[in-house]
Amino acid sequence: MTVPRAEDEDIDRRSLHERIAADLRDDIMSGNLPPGAKLPSTVQLKARFDASNATVQKALQLLKDERLVVGRAGAAVTVREHRQQTVRPADYMAPAERGEPYRWVTESSRGGAGARSELLEVAEVVPPADVADALRLTPGDTALLRCQLLLIDDEPVELVKSYYPLDIARDTAMTTRRRIKGGTPTLLADLGYPPRLSVDRVSARVPTQEQYRALRLPSNLPVLRTLRVVYSDGETPIEASVLVKAGHLYELRYEFTAD
Repeated sequence: MTVPRAEDEDIDRRSLHERIAADLRDDIMSGNLPPGAKLPSTVQLKARFDASNATVQKALQLLKDERLVVGRAGAAVTVREHRQQTVRPADYMAPAERGEPYRWVTESSRGGAGARSELLEVAEVVPPADVADALRLTPGDTALLRCQLLLIDDEPVELVKSYYPLDIARDTAMTTRRRIKGGTPTLLADLGYPPRLSVDRVSARVPTQEQYRALRLPSNLPVLRTLRVVYSDGETPIEASVLVKAGHLYELRYEFTAD
């Protein structure tokens, strides 16, 4: 068996156009190239990466396919407006005010974006193992699933699968295939299960086929998967959600105090 040499482990085996796209993508996500900014010219990119014109164009096409930049042949390529989103999970935990829509819609609509949710499925299912464990179910037990797709300006941004213990959800509006005014946090609070604590476990993963199709992903870029468990009084788990969003378009912001 051939043992890889140490220096071989430092080689980036991606195609040159993929490496160029990765560096430019990082410049966009980090703010070095903010929304509306022009990307360096083809001549500058050829010199920076020691690449041919065709290779640079392939890299730019990747970023266009990812909806990070816009531009046409012979014109400057610019970073798309309002594409990079910073999400503060704490903004969505509290129930909506009376008469107000689901809090995600309210927060995502700030700045003029058209945010909406599309309910895809409501069913009793056996949840994934990590969800079942979070809800303290025994293997094979079922839970209520409410699956929805969140969209901004008619572009899918997040696939959300929320699971609820049947002893809480049964005989409530959660079991019907229709949107709940204020969202399930408001309904749960009305049922005597106000959210007290939310715990997130975030990982980067290769998208599943379902996630790839639902989010209309342009390539095999990673997604951000969050397993969010919401607890009520007595540390009772009342909701476990799997939230999946495109990793190249979003960052999560968490704030902590020093105790």
